Amino acid sequence: MLLLCLLLLLLPILFLLTKLRNNRRKHLFPCPRKLPIIGNLHQLGAHPHRTLHKLSLKHGPLMLLQLGSVPTLVISTAVALREVLETNDFSNRPSLYAAKKYSYGCLSISFAPYGEYWRQARKVCISELLSVKRVQSFGKIREEEVANLISGIKKACFSSNSVNLSKVLQDTSNRIVTRVAFGDGIAAQGYGQILEENQHLLGKFWVVDYLPWFGWIDALTGLRKRLELNFKELDEFFNHVIEEHMKGGSSNHEPCDLVHVLLQLHKDPAYGTTFSSMSHIKGIILDMLAAGTDTSSVTLAWIMTELIINPLAMAKARDEVRKVVGKKEKVEEHDLQNISYLKIVIKETMRLHPPAPLLVPRETTETCVIQGREVPPKTRIIINARAISLDPNTWENPEEFRPERFIDSNADFRGQDFRFVPFGVGRRSCPGINFALPVVELVLANLLYCFDWALPAGMNKEELDLEEELGISVRKKNPLVLVPRLFQGNM
Repeated sequence: MLLLCLLLLLLPILFLLTKLRNNRRKHLFPCPRKLPIIGNLHQLGAHPHRTLHKLSLKHGPLMLLQLGSVPTLVISTAVALREVLETNDFSNRPSLYAAKKYSYGCLSISFAPYGEYWRQARKVCISELLSVKRVQSFGKIREEEVANLISGIKKACFSSNSVNLSKVLQDTSNRIVTRVAFGDGIAAQGYGQILEENQHLLGKFWVVDYLPWFGWIDALTGLRKRLELNFKELDEFFNHVIEEHMKGGSSNHEPCDLVHVLLQLHKDPAYGTTFSSMSHIKGIILDMLAAGTDTSSVTLAWIMTELIINPLAMAKARDEVRKVVGKKEKVEEHDLQNISYLKIVIKETMRLHPPAPLLVPRETTETCVIQGREVPPKTRIIINARAISLDPNTWENPEEFRPERFIDSNADFRGQDFRFVPFGVGRRSCPGINFALPVVELVLANLLYCFDWALPAGMNKEELDLEEELGISVRKKNPLVLVPRLFQGNM
């Protein structure tokens, strides 16, 4: 009898608790089932952008995951992205271990927290380093390095060899960015390997970013030691570059390289504390290098992969370039304004293969309300650019490579179109697009103008893999190897 009385007393309490719990759940965003301590971390897998896309198809375009100790709101459609960013200013960045180290304490534009320093640094970099005039001034460097690329591929033609296109595109991007950043008077041997390791480590999964009390695992696996060694090498190289410029050891002829411009700003009292220390300058340099090399070469490799798989698009792009350029030795930058199909091929590839399919995370600074639901401060915001580009409500047959979808379309990737965000969106969009696009367009136009391309003997397009490798950008896991044949019409 006593047990029955206790049960009758407890039933209303259990009912109220259950009701309160259910009401609370109604005010939360959908979330996959979590595990103790790690939350949803186990569900990310080797390719988080793909996994999160699949989860969004089941749980909705706004999901609030628990990644270790970090609440994380994942945005997966253009409609959801517009709704979130038009009513909330999510411009802050979380402090991530590798990013903080490499950016000299979050002094780069990419990783700096939102505030006065970030606003001033971004404003100055856009006006002084990435303005249209400044980017145009480096046209000669781009054309010289593209000429070197074409010359090297021609040698492969004469010996009937295949070309590791992924490697030669990476080397070309590195040379262009190195000359633009440091000038012609700086020896940069070995720098490419240092930067490649840097980009690889920035893209690694760091336990400390999600489970701070288990950060020792990063040391146990050797990740932290690799980072410290790579940072030391990178910092020593930057110190060498800066010392040579300060001694006048680099060329002072126009166009001024980016380090020269940054040192001039450093001396200018008008810029106050924005470029007050060498750490500020080195943080900005790393921004320019990481964005300039990886984005261009990775995008070009994906473009050539898609064109090999889609020979009709390859033929249309190639024929247009050859018709516009005529019988010249190579494509020059002024020719690009008349080449339209090539530009939409680039757009379509960036839609299917955004360089960073998960944009650099943002972070809430205070409690905010989205769709009537509270999102707590210190919540990370992940924008899944790839999922947005594959939304069937925005794109017809989204998995299909079809550049023609951009004909007479106003879809643009310069940071204001929520449907298409390979370079980010809003205030935190990547300003380096003005630097990367001229490189991609000039290299691609010359590859199509000077050569006909085929797969190695015995291989068909169905065997060409699309496996991905994570880093600061998502590149092809296996190099793209093609056989070039010299086009005789321009000789």
